[in-house]
Amino acid sequence: MPLIDVGDRGVAVTIEAADADVRMAAVRGLAAVLREAVLPGVTDVVSSPGRVTVVYDPLRIADHATLRSSIAAVVATAPGAAAGEPEHHEIPVCYGGGLGPDLEEVCAAHAIAAERFVALHTGADYTVEAIGFLPGFGYLAGLPADLATPRRTTPRRIVPAGSVGIGGGQTGAYPCASPGGWHLVGSTPVALFDATRPRPALLAVGDRVRFVAIDRGDFDRQRETACMHVGRE
Repeated sequence: MPLIDVGDRGVAVTIEAADADVRMAAVRGLAAVLREAVLPGVTDVVSSPGRVTVVYDPLRIADHATLRSSIAAVVATAPGAAAGEPEHHEIPVCYGGGLGPDLEEVCAAHAIAAERFVALHTGADYTVEAIGFLPGFGYLAGLPADLATPRRTTPRRIVPAGSVGIGGGQTGAYPCASPGGWHLVGSTPVALFDATRPRPALLAVGDRVRFVAIDRGDFDRQRETACMHVGRE
């Protein structure tokens, strides 16, 4: 597993495995081992597709070479390391209408009906490849090729929290309101990030996700329930 310097605050470990599932399992296992090692000066361990990056404070390490050696020693113990089973999530989504303003445009681009889009989007099994952009924003791999859609030419200044979108060959949901350039096809009432929870982000790298279609009535009821519970866990 090669080590690559990432600026002056990171060392990345590259996972060289052709099979996506094997690669993801290796990323999860290595990240868990590196977190448990609690290396001096290390401030974070970040998982991403085929790579684990160790983030450090350069003012808190003895020297760069020593840190790299320590990381290499941990990496040597990582093959076969278990990180526990990934969690499985079923995320409800209300598609189209005001909650999915780009659904018609996406369907037109692929010459499919909205019902067909929903069937494809909810019929796929997704894997969280990375968490980033926003706290708790999961980049989901596994989008059917027939639904892949380039990002919007002009991003929106505000995308509502819970919006489910498609950007290129990935899909995902916005945990909070923010600017965004993905095509919005629906929305989930689920709280994807809550800083008061023991694990603030619902999703973690390697988790499995399926979307479940719901109607607007169910969306409103579930959103009301979710809002009542935010901050109480």
